[in-house]
Amino acid sequence: MKSLYDNLSATCSKTTTQLYSTSFSLGIYFLKGKFHAPIYGIYGFVRLADEIVDSFHEYNKEFMMDKIRQDTVEAIRDRISINPILNSFQHVVHAYNIEWELIDTFLKSMEMDLAKKEYSADSYSEYILGSAEVVGLMCLRVFTEGDMRLFNDLKPFAMKLGSAFQKVNFLRDLKADYMDLGRTYFPGVNFDHFSSKEKETIQQEIEDDFEQALIGIKRLPSGSRRGVYLAYYYYKKLFLRIKETPPEKVMNARIRIPDYDKVGLMFRSLVRHQFDLL
Repeated sequence: MKSLYDNLSATCSKTTTQLYSTSFSLGIYFLKGKFHAPIYGIYGFVRLADEIVDSFHEYNKEFMMDKIRQDTVEAIRDRISINPILNSFQHVVHAYNIEWELIDTFLKSMEMDLAKKEYSADSYSEYILGSAEVVGLMCLRVFTEGDMRLFNDLKPFAMKLGSAFQKVNFLRDLKADYMDLGRTYFPGVNFDHFSSKEKETIQQEIEDDFEQALIGIKRLPSGSRRGVYLAYYYYKKLFLRIKETPPEKVMNARIRIPDYDKVGLMFRSLVRHQFDLL
């Protein structure tokens, strides 16, 4: 039965999310139940493409990115794919009217990682748009459930939240991106001599994104606000930890929040949400 395969596909996307991101998994868990499968579906798709450019170094990445692009087009067109994650994703695309422009923009950013090593101000903005901001918009399509007025009202804030998450990831993963992959996302920064002033400039940019994102989170429907706020709260705490870390240590170690601390963060975020202390 097709329904059995669709259930398998949804399970693959959920398992992918849980294996790769405990923080997003927790956030999804505290969304209203009807949003679980579609957000898992989006995350699974995003992770699949991201994994190609970040991890499959001994394989032909260009071929695989071309393949996932074509397979995504066909999955959406045919409303089925023998790739379970793409099959799960195409269900979300059709159920929530996610436009191809968002998907295409995301894939273009992943394709930039195949060759781009240093980013200018323009290409940095283009990369953030595709790798993070449009992912926020895909999720917002789900959360607003066809309410275009609400979607358009919250659109800039969802983009800022995606931007903040991505920039925190860039700071957290400086060592892997710069030393292992040779990538420099932040334009005009000399990471051979990463200074406190440069770090502070980046941090101010991220703080501005977080400040704007919170405005939108407060306006989200109740079914999505709690889970999104939990992800926001976790990333804000991770950012504050990075902010307190000297530049030289950020360059040489991946700053993270231990799993046992994540549980405490979860409860604190839920309490703040419950008592409207966002």
